[in-house]
This record gives sequence, C-alpha cells and structure tokens, in this order.
Amino acid sequence: MIKPYYKSTDAQFYLLKGDTMKLLNEFDHKFDLVFADPPYFLSNNGLSIQNGQIVSVNKGKWDKSHGFDFINDFNRQWLSLVRNKMKDDATIWISGTMHNIFSVGQILTELDFKILNVITWEKTNPPPNFSCRYFTHSTEQIIWARKKEKVPHYYNYDLMKQLNGNKQMKDVWKLPAIAKWEKSCGKHPTQKPLSVLTRLILASTKQNAWILDPFAGSSTTGIAANLANRRYLGIDQEEEFLEISKNRKKEIENRLIAAKYRQKLAGFNNQGELDLFLAKEPTVEYGNELSL
Repeated sequence: MIKPYYKSTDAQFYLLKGDTMKLLNEFDHKFDLVFADPPYFLSNNGLSIQNGQIVSVNKGKWDKSHGFDFINDFNRQWLSLVRNKMKDDATIWISGTMHNIFSVGQILTELDFKILNVITWEKTNPPPNFSCRYFTHSTEQIIWARKKEKVPHYYNYDLMKQLNGNKQMKDVWKLPAIAKWEKSCGKHPTQKPLSVLTRLILASTKQNAWILDPFAGSSTTGIAANLANRRYLGIDQEEEFLEISKNRKKEIENRLIAAKYRQKLAGFNNQGELDLFLAKEPTVEYGNELSL
C-alpha cells in the first residue's frame, strides 16, 4: 500500500512523491481523465525573455533531450503505464510544443488511442522572440485522445458552445498565460494557467470525476479540478514542487479564496458563470476513496 505524500482533509486532493514510471505500477485505481504536461525536452542552453529580462530556457536535468529515440522511448513508457490507469471511456490531454508533441502523437497512435482533437492554445501575452530571426512563439498544442477506438467519450458540447457565444467551440483557444495571483504559493518553471486546465476539465469530465496528473509540478491540474468539484491525484518527484502543490490546495480550502479564484478565471462570459454552472451540474457518484 502506498502512503501519500499528502492527502487533503476533504480527500479530494492526493499527492505521491517519486518516479511516476515506478509509482504507476503500484496501485490499481482507474481514472476518468488524465492530464499530462510531460517534459518538452527544450532545455538546450538557449535564451528567452521573461518580464523584460533575458533568461535561460533551461528548466532542469529532467527537461534535457538525449535524442529522438530517447524521447520516443520515454513517451512510449509513460503513455503505456497511464493507459492502464484509465477507465475504458476515459480521455487524456497532453500538452507540448514542437519539441515533443510529434513524438506524443505518434506514440498515441501506436498504442491504439484515438486522437480526438489537437487544441492550439494561443497565449494572449507571449514573450517576444529573443533572436528576432523567427516568428514569436505564442502557442502550445494540447492533444486530446480517448483510450478506446469504439468506446464513446464524454464531451460537454453545450457548455463549450455557451462559453463561445453560442457557437461551436473551436480548437484554437485564446487564453492568457499564468497570472501573478496564480503564483501565490511559489512558481513552477513550466506552470500552466488555471484557465486552460479548467476549460479542458469541464469539457471532458462530470462532477466528482477522478483526474490523474503523472507529472504534477505545482498541481495546477489539481487546483483546477478541485475548484470545479473534481478529484485529483498528482505524482512528482521534486519535494519543492510537492510543497507548492500542498500549499495551493490548503489555500483554496478557504472558501472565499476559492470563490475569488473561480471569478478570476479567463474564458467565461462573466465572473459568476462558473459558479452558476457548478451549482446546476448533476451530481455523479464515482466512489468516495482513492484506492492506493
């Protein structure tokens, strides 16, 4: 039996410390959704601009590339393990850039996932290109796929249409990068904005769904999940980031702070739209405890 690094008092937010490749073999729980932000392998000693300052693009040893075969083998290993933790009707979202997304797409097809969409997240506030020899990198891709070719997946078409002016939601999402208030407990170098995670969670899960993030970082996935009345398990091997995750969860246990954060999320027609949707959303029972 695995002892969680952290389990919230409401049993809606769990963290495991260690290598996700090992830990995924040590429990049998099946999840309704997976979000993964795996290494992009872009730490190549280059430079970028952040808040007007020249900074290194290096994130850490975990983000360094060791060649094409290494990247493919890495993606094949973690995707195979994650697939075994998904319910038959579950879906997976995987974020990336040109550095890793083509490999991810190839391996998904190899492992018999069905790719549903490739979302282009257009950042409203991207950093400028440092060299002035390329177009500004202002997008990331997020692949959405389901586990089984012939098992239907859940998609909240009506809500996505509502959020897009009563027109079908497109596969290009114009949403801001992380805001200052999202870093209140510290910052992860590849932190994703809550607005992006909240949208994809609402699009593809029902209330009380269990969501897995095998590369948790600072657990934006988990915070978005809990703000939307979903449940979460995150895995990371860096204690620094697990502590940020834990503190972020404790922060939103204050109902006033949680309500304020829901109102701050981009991508809604007004500040009260998310709360109104959650109040009307049907309750679905998935079982109360995470089985580890």
